[in-house]
Amino acid sequence: MNGTPDTPNAAHSDPGAPHTDPKTAHIDLIQAIHNLDALPAMPVIAQKLLALRMDTDEGEYEVLRLIEHDPQISAKIIGLANSALIGATRTITTVRTAAMLLGSTRVKSVATGIAIMSLMNHAPAGRLNMQDLWLHSFGIAFGMLAIAHEMPSTSRPQDESAFLAGMLHDIGYLALAFLDPKSSNKLHARLAAQSDQPSLVIEQEMLEISHDELGAELARHWNLPEEIITVLRYHHTPDDAAAEAGRPLVRMINLTEKLLPAFGMNEYVATSISDGEWQALGIDPSRAEEIKVRVNTQAELAKQAVLLASS
Repeated sequence: MNGTPDTPNAAHSDPGAPHTDPKTAHIDLIQAIHNLDALPAMPVIAQKLLALRMDTDEGEYEVLRLIEHDPQISAKIIGLANSALIGATRTITTVRTAAMLLGSTRVKSVATGIAIMSLMNHAPAGRLNMQDLWLHSFGIAFGMLAIAHEMPSTSRPQDESAFLAGMLHDIGYLALAFLDPKSSNKLHARLAAQSDQPSLVIEQEMLEISHDELGAELARHWNLPEEIITVLRYHHTPDDAAAEAGRPLVRMINLTEKLLPAFGMNEYVATSISDGEWQALGIDPSRAEEIKVRVNTQAELAKQAVLLASS
């Protein structure tokens, strides 16, 4: 990867310097996006974990070995396995035992998320509440797993893909904090003051670019799969024809955000869900209330993971 989290952006070396014309702010951001040194690099352990497959014994063994060799991540995984929400009948003391309880795929996903979460230690201080962002991201990621398990096996994405997409879907807010701290601060002040207005509307008005677009560019910088890039770009507009490469994940995120509208970061979304939205995922709409309960239970598990990861 090119660049490091604390590499300054030459175009914005003085975060307090005002734009000469607010209407050209988006041009500055678009140019800054292509200055890859201004964007944070994905942590090395996250890169390694994402590159490993879980459908072989060798891949699973290597994932657990990587986690075991990272004291901070392994401690947090073990702590999660011992949390009250998991309800283990005995004390968990090793990563391998935690994997038996939580499932190896979930352990890999959570470990990847914790590794990426370390970027918040390098982000510029400002109005973006990193704890709330990661709580929201993990909540959506875990909630998507509940929805995935209700989908037909023929169209259900792998848990690992669903978790990664959910975890990264709002990473554009982090990209903005790195690229232009001043604009990030103004945006989040406005989002807080107008919490009943859709975020995309406010972003387009202020920046003429959205966190969806910024997140997709960061995903390209990280060399993530085209499916994930598409999900980041269109998770608020899943019916866009260009979102096809990201389905069904892009629809799953959109639906999960409606089920968890105030979980973590307060990002306004309309909460009404039509029968057609459930049916597009192959889910019987009559199961909506039961699924909502499961999604909220998974979100509480996410809260445990985030509290452990940030402690």
